[in-house]
Amino acid sequence: MSLKHENQFQLYYKDYQSMVFSLCKGFVKGDTYEARDLVQEVFIRVWNALPDFKGNASPKTWIYRISVNTCLLHLRNQQTNLIQPLNENLQDISQEEENTPSDYSELYSAINQLAEMDRIIILLVLDELKYDEISAIVGIAEGALRVRIHRSKQKLNEILNNYGK
Repeated sequence: MSLKHENQFQLYYKDYQSMVFSLCKGFVKGDTYEARDLVQEVFIRVWNALPDFKGNASPKTWIYRISVNTCLLHLRNQQTNLIQPLNENLQDISQEEENTPSDYSELYSAINQLAEMDRIIILLVLDELKYDEISAIVGIAEGALRVRIHRSKQKLNEILNNYGK
């Protein structure tokens, strides 16, 4: 790899590592260690794909797409290996994340009850991406995206309101 690509990679890692970590953490229900492993995997893929990156999309969108694909592949592989009940995962999260408010655990739990695409979209919204960026990442029209976001927020409200009951 050329020095130019190495410098570009270092810049991308510095600029987007925390964003990728937040996204990965959402996919793995708050598991910090698993999220760190996924971040490493994402940036290995970024490193390998960097020479082919043409700049048609913004680097942020490109890295998000790689992150989402890496996380989805990880979840699919994990589902074939081991499926744990949701309640066990929530207990693990609360024990591992002492600094995480319970509201975050409930939010992650609620998000994980959404359909896969809706979960991805909500995680991207929480990371404050613009709708046009999210649309490019998930591959749906912006109008359809707005509808999915609205419906997903309604579903999250229902789920979160039922926690107290």
